[in-house]
Amino acid sequence: MRCMYCNCTESKVIDSRSADDDKTIRRRRECMSCGRRFTTYETIEVSPILVVKADGNRQAFDIGKIKRGIIKACEKRPVPIEKIDEVVNEISKQVYNSMEQEVSSKAIGEMVMEGLKGLDEVAYVRYASVYRSFKDISSFMSELQKMMEKKDEK
Repeated sequence: MRCMYCNCTESKVIDSRSADDDKTIRRRRECMSCGRRFTTYETIEVSPILVVKADGNRQAFDIGKIKRGIIKACEKRPVPIEKIDEVVNEISKQVYNSMEQEVSSKAIGEMVMEGLKGLDEVAYVRYASVYRSFKDISSFMSELQKMMEKKDEK
């Protein structure tokens, strides 16, 4: 780490603390040459992940977009934001743990639907109706019947 005052590359760490909900380490350093102190922050470097859309276009992975979609599906439903955050965090973990540079929007949509299925059935149906773009009432009803059959099995 180069000193911001004298450009010396030798410094010692005086204090280290966790910051930003344990996602960052804050280090207080002292330059070995001029003796002045400065602060550095260390974070994990995240590799960019691209989402491949159905038409072949690619976009940067945006977890905020997923959260907004889930919130929209859960609108006017008794779903606490903490539960939504859990689903969003789980999807984010799955995407980053896949170790892939690209992930299909279809795979992400399936992850969201799987998370919503365990969260709220009405939110699941709302999301599925947009995601699967039901053409008519019969395709909508067939999805509902699949849900009912799975519920009866449990």
